[in-house]
Amino acid sequence: MTEPVVLTETIELPSSGNKAIIVSLNRPSKKNCFNTDVSNALAQIFNSIANSTDDELAAVIFTGKGKSFCAGADLSNPPNPIVQSSDLHQDVNPVYQMSRVKVPIIGALHGYVITGGFELALACDILVGDDTTVFRDTHCKFGLAPCWGLSQKLQRKIGPGRAKLISYSVKPVNAQTAFQWGLIDELVQESKEGASLKRAIEIADNIGKQDLKMVRRYKRALDEGGAMDLSKGLQRERELGIAHYLEVMSDGSTFESAKEFITDDKRPRLQSKL
Repeated sequence: MTEPVVLTETIELPSSGNKAIIVSLNRPSKKNCFNTDVSNALAQIFNSIANSTDDELAAVIFTGKGKSFCAGADLSNPPNPIVQSSDLHQDVNPVYQMSRVKVPIIGALHGYVITGGFELALACDILVGDDTTVFRDTHCKFGLAPCWGLSQKLQRKIGPGRAKLISYSVKPVNAQTAFQWGLIDELVQESKEGASLKRAIEIADNIGKQDLKMVRRYKRALDEGGAMDLSKGLQRERELGIAHYLEVMSDGSTFESAKEFITDDKRPRLQSKL
C-alpha cells in the first residue's frame, strides 16, 4: 500500500498535556519535492487544521521525512503556477491555508530548503533549523516567478539587501549564516536526523503551558498588525485588546491568575544582572 505523500500525527505534549499536530512531507527519496498531489494534500490538511475547534491544540509542527525539509517543486508534475497565484483558487493554495491556522506553526527544518520549499518555510511562524539546513532561492536561475510569498516575506524577515543578494545571485545560505541573519529563529547545533523536530516539540510544549486562548489572539495581533504600517498596527492592537478585556473582565479570572503567579513565593524566579 502506498504511503500518503503528506503525513499527519497528533501528539500529546509531555509537560503541558496539550496537543500538537506534526505535518510531514513524505517523499524522502525525492528530497520532499512537492508535486500537485503534495500541494493539494497540504492545502487540505492545513484547511482542516484552520477550521479546527480543538481548544487543546497548542501548535502545528511542519517538517519533512528523510534528510531534507523540501527541495522545491517536482518539475515532472509541478502545481499550476497560475492557479497557485490566483485568489480564485485559494482552496488549493497551501500557503494561503497555512495563513488561516490560528495556532503557531513551527517549521522544523533540515537539509535542503529550496525555492518553493523556502516559501513553505516562510509561511511558518517560528523556524527551527539544524546544522544541515541550507536555504536557496532558484527562481531567477530557472526563470520562475514566486507565487507563495517569497519576494515579500523574505525581505521583511532579513531586510531587503540580504533578500536581494539571496534571490538575484541564487546564493545558498547555510544554517549558521541563516541564524545570524534572522532567517532561522533558533539553531540546533546538531546534524543528527530529528534534532530540529525534537526542539520544535519542546517549543510547542512550552507554548502548551500558556493560556492558549491568548496565544491565538496574540498571533492574530502579530499577523494582522504586521501587515500594516506601525500606526495602524498599534490601532489594531488596541482594538483586539479592548475586545479581549471586555470578555475576560466579566469574570476576573485572568487577573486572578496573574495575581497568583506574581505572589507565589515558591515559583522559580529569574535573577536580574542589573
